[in-house]
Formats: sequence, C-alpha cells, structure tokens
Amino acid sequence: MPIHPTAFIHPSASVDDGAVIGADCTIGPFSVVGNEVVLQRGVTIKSHAVVTGWTEIGEETVIFPFATVGEVPQDLKFKGERTRLEVGARCRIREGATLNTGTEGGGGVTRIGDDCLLMTGVHIGHDAIVGNRVVMANNVAIAGHCHIGDDVVIGGLSGIHQFVRIGQGAIIGAVTMVTNDVIPYGLVQASRGELEGLNLVGLKRRGVPRPEITQLRAAYQMLAQGEGNFHDRAARLVEDFDGPHVREISEFILAASDRSFLTPKGAK
Repeated sequence: MPIHPTAFIHPSASVDDGAVIGADCTIGPFSVVGNEVVLQRGVTIKSHAVVTGWTEIGEETVIFPFATVGEVPQDLKFKGERTRLEVGARCRIREGATLNTGTEGGGGVTRIGDDCLLMTGVHIGHDAIVGNRVVMANNVAIAGHCHIGDDVVIGGLSGIHQFVRIGQGAIIGAVTMVTNDVIPYGLVQASRGELEGLNLVGLKRRGVPRPEITQLRAAYQMLAQGEGNFHDRAARLVEDFDGPHVREISEFILAASDRSFLTPKGAK
C-alpha cells in the first residue's frame, strides 16, 4: 500500500490496500479510505469520515467528520459502472457533506475545483461540475449534471435543479429553488428563484473596475427591457458593449443549454 512515510494514520482508521496516501496527509480516528482513493499532499481527513470510490482529493483539502466523499450516485440508472470524483486543492468539505461519483450517461465524472467551501450538509450530485472558489452554505443541494461557475456563492438551504448552469460570479440567496440557468454575475433570490439584479457586492470584492460595473448594469437593463426576445437581446449585448464581463454573459446565454433561463424580474 503506497503510503508516504510522512503521512499519519490513526490506529483506528481503516485504509484499504491500494489507496495512495501522499506526503503530510492526516487520517483521523475511525475514518475509512477506500482502495481506489488518491490523497494528494497535505490532505486532512478528520474523524469518522468516509472517502471511497474512484476518488482523488487535491492538496491540502480538509474533510470534516461524518462527510461521505466518493459514494455511488443517487441515480436509479446507475448500474455499478466505473465512474469517478475529482476534488481540487485547498477545499473545505464540512460535516455531513455528501459528494457522489459520476454516471456513465453523464460523462463519468463529478468534479470540484480548487479553494471551495462546502459547508455542513452540502450535497453534490452525480456529474456536477463545480468551479473554483465556490462557496455553498449549510444544506445546499446540487442535483446531477449541474454546472456551477467560478466564484459562485449559494445561500443555505437552497436547491439547484438538475442540468442547471450557474454562471461565474453569481450569487443565490438562502432558501431558494433554482430551476433555470442563471447568467454570470446574476443575483437570484425568492423561494422559486427570480433574477433580481447583479451580484454587485461580489463584483466589487473581486476588484472589477467601476466603469466595467457601470457597463454591466447598463447591459443588464438592456436584457430586461430591450427590444426582441431574451436571446435576441443577449446577442446584441456584444454589439453595444465591449467589456469582457458583458461578453461572458452574452456567450453564456447563447451557449447550448438543457434548461431555459431565469430572466430579469419584470422583463418584457
């Protein structure tokens, strides 16, 4: 069993033959590590956690007690095919979180980016793709096949419907059900998620220049109130505005999607 000599494994932990344990890893009491698991340098698994399946955990990620990482999908179509889970570096997977592997029909992999915070009770369903620096508050549920962009924040007790895409930098309020795609930098709240504006606080925190934010606000108003249907207005954004963030919103809306979009509240 390839265990780096600098790794620490508590005597009560169960580590199967075949697991790869990198340098400076720590596996706490009563935790379980499966035979196809790879832990990169500095991973910490605290007590009573399960890491199983064909799963790779990136450097310095911490998995807290009672999390279950790499179990099979909650999908009745899953018949035991060989699929995997990839978790990036420096993530924090808090107590009771569940992350499932992919399915053959969905691409075979569930992927979490770097520097993500998945708080208590978060669920990441099969074949979901989560970007970097994503924050999910307590008991957020991400259904199968969702795509969550970089720097997204999702409030507690919110649910994201299967196949939904959430664009980079968007923010979802607490106790919100999101059933349609959310544009990059969008602000969504209410019990059946409504697009109520832009994530201006997040844009400012990321250091987006004021002129670019002003342009984004004008582009959003055009999406809400311009001529033609939603896709027509999105296509015209790049004709009227030249900023990279506006271009990202336009490209997101015009890209292929398995869901319709949340459109601006009050849009024509």
